[in-house]
Amino acid sequence: MISESQELQLLTEARLAQPHHYLGLHPLRSNDPQAGMVIRAYLRHAKHCTLQGPGWELAMKSLHPSGVFEIFLPKIQESFLYQFRIEDFQGDTRIEHDPYRFPPTLSADDLYLFNEGKHYQIHHKLGAHRDKIQGILGTRFAVWAPNARRVSVVGNFNAWDGRYHPMRLLGSSGVWELFIPHLESGEFYKFEILGADQQVHLKTDPYGFYHEAPPHNASIVLAPDTFQWQDSLWMQERAHKNPQKQCLSIYEMHFDSWRHIIEPTGSRPYSYREMAPVLCKYLQKMHFTHVEFMPLNEFPFLGSWGYQVTGFFAPTQRYGSPDDLKYLVDLLHQHGIGVILDWVPGHFPKDAFSLAMFDGTCLYEHEDPRQGEHKEWGTLVFNYGRHEVRNFLMGSAINWCDYFHIDGLRIDAVASMLYRDYCRPSGAWIPNCYGGKENIEAIDFLRELNDVLHKKFPGIMTIAEEATSFSGVTAPTRDHGLGFDFKWNMGWMHDTLRYFSYDPLFRPYHHNQLTFGMLYQYSEHFIQALSHDEMVYGKRSLLQKMPGESIRQKSKELRSLLGFMWAWPGKKTLFMGSEFGQSNEWNYQQSLDWHLLAYDDHRGIQQLIIDLNVLYHEHSFLASYDGNPQGFRWLICDDRDNSVFAFLRQGAVDTECLLIVGNFTPVKRECYRIGVPIKGPWQCILCTDDLRYGGHEHLIDQNYSTEDIRCHSQAQSLILTLPGTSVTFFRPLA
Repeated sequence: MISESQELQLLTEARLAQPHHYLGLHPLRSNDPQAGMVIRAYLRHAKHCTLQGPGWELAMKSLHPSGVFEIFLPKIQESFLYQFRIEDFQGDTRIEHDPYRFPPTLSADDLYLFNEGKHYQIHHKLGAHRDKIQGILGTRFAVWAPNARRVSVVGNFNAWDGRYHPMRLLGSSGVWELFIPHLESGEFYKFEILGADQQVHLKTDPYGFYHEAPPHNASIVLAPDTFQWQDSLWMQERAHKNPQKQCLSIYEMHFDSWRHIIEPTGSRPYSYREMAPVLCKYLQKMHFTHVEFMPLNEFPFLGSWGYQVTGFFAPTQRYGSPDDLKYLVDLLHQHGIGVILDWVPGHFPKDAFSLAMFDGTCLYEHEDPRQGEHKEWGTLVFNYGRHEVRNFLMGSAINWCDYFHIDGLRIDAVASMLYRDYCRPSGAWIPNCYGGKENIEAIDFLRELNDVLHKKFPGIMTIAEEATSFSGVTAPTRDHGLGFDFKWNMGWMHDTLRYFSYDPLFRPYHHNQLTFGMLYQYSEHFIQALSHDEMVYGKRSLLQKMPGESIRQKSKELRSLLGFMWAWPGKKTLFMGSEFGQSNEWNYQQSLDWHLLAYDDHRGIQQLIIDLNVLYHEHSFLASYDGNPQGFRWLICDDRDNSVFAFLRQGAVDTECLLIVGNFTPVKRECYRIGVPIKGPWQCILCTDDLRYGGHEHLIDQNYSTEDIRCHSQAQSLILTLPGTSVTFFRPLA
């Protein structure tokens, strides 16, 4: 055991690992149990200090000019309530309670569950939390840094001096803890860590709920949650819904560049509260069921679009406070709109203030860059084999679903988590224990994540951005799947965009690109996604991908693409701006080109999306049979010469049936015969080339009667006119 003089030296040098052994109230180190107690304190800017007990006050002895004081209390044998009256060098006085007289704020069970990776409320324990202990209000802090030599809480309240609030290490848990009396909400803080590398690291709280703007990036103590949610009806109804059977039409958006407020000094993005009524009104007009926000976690670099996260529990401060984000989510729910958040558990940036080398060692990441680094992104990979890291990520996901009422998480870059050789050449990755390339620890984590989220939050959905042939992404974990509700259909997206980018003259040679997707359509529960990834880095906007010289031609092609997307089985995700034919490639630094809605072609695309969403809602069997192969039947998939496709979308009964016909050349097909399963009148309910959308035809609401002529394995057929470059929907009237 080191001596008291050595402890004093270590304390004043900010190298004392267990300050509670020296500071606070302790029995004298004597063989005589009646000898008494000693109280020591380390107080910033203290010239004199007196100890105040119940009805008495005693002067304390100065041990060190930096503010260490001590007092002996003979014959005192048990703890009691006390406080310090401190006089500073300007003659001002203040009263403080002793942080080192309070018991630990984490229980043995908390620490055990955390070290096992099973503490699903860990975000209520680690981080900074306002609390009342022994009748005293203050803030309790806790952080995991198992290899640190010393950890302190620093902030404006102690001039960012790590000597004054060193934390205690709780056993072998790796968790450091301290309760600071009377520390209020709104205080900025960080953890100062003397690492295993003997370097001092100033770190933002990994479990922080609110952060200061870059470049300082301090965490901020939040007041206790008092937000009054008004979405109880939404939450109750959600708990009884199966997302795979529901209509899901998702509007993906980047918060910062959706729409700007024009001010005399320039333009700026909406705040969370400013966005709420505007976005609700727009999404209701467009009949989208959900909005998907690109990451709103705190992140330092706007150019990462939020995908390089440094605050896994905190919404970015750019648009307001956590309560402001809750207000946005709450209002969306009250207007019947669900909220999906992009969430990034696959990697994190190397910023020195954040998770990288957190305690002077590779704590959250792997030490070996063959496992711990994504060189193409300049980021680090989480160590999913470490229980506490898994618990950290699990706590983050639970926090978003619980604290912010998020309805779904779209998990980014799942493929990078599943494979150890992801974007790595031979020799630059390490096989798993079985010699394979699968990341077994990440797979186990994803399964646990999905099981826990679905159990704790009935009706929630998880969506995987995953582009490989990994089997069972949306299969239940009991069947050895990953347990996601949906997977983005990246194969369909690439094939379809490639097909529609061709000049119609060449489409007959690429006919199979629109049919191939049905070979695997029902292997997973898919979402068709035309996302932000397809609108950047020179890929051009959806409108500019389309062939043609004029906007009129490109608009017609885009309308047929969107019609085909809504007709194809699977849920829908569309990136912002595509719903009105944004011309310019997406630029995260500026607003969408809303002025384009002054032009007929762009208004027509927007009206088409409205009507497609309404059609999707009104024919509920489309959604309920999205994942059922009985809900789809090819009628024409081999007319490559004319680039004509026809198929049926069906439900449980005969009348639940739609005929969808696509003609993807600009040539109008007269008297085109198509077999149908139901005899009698049929009605056109939507055509992407209708005058209503800026097209050339007027087919909507026109009726057609079947003829008893067998065609396409059906006993009766229709004679139709197929407008050039169009998708047309028909329904039986019988």
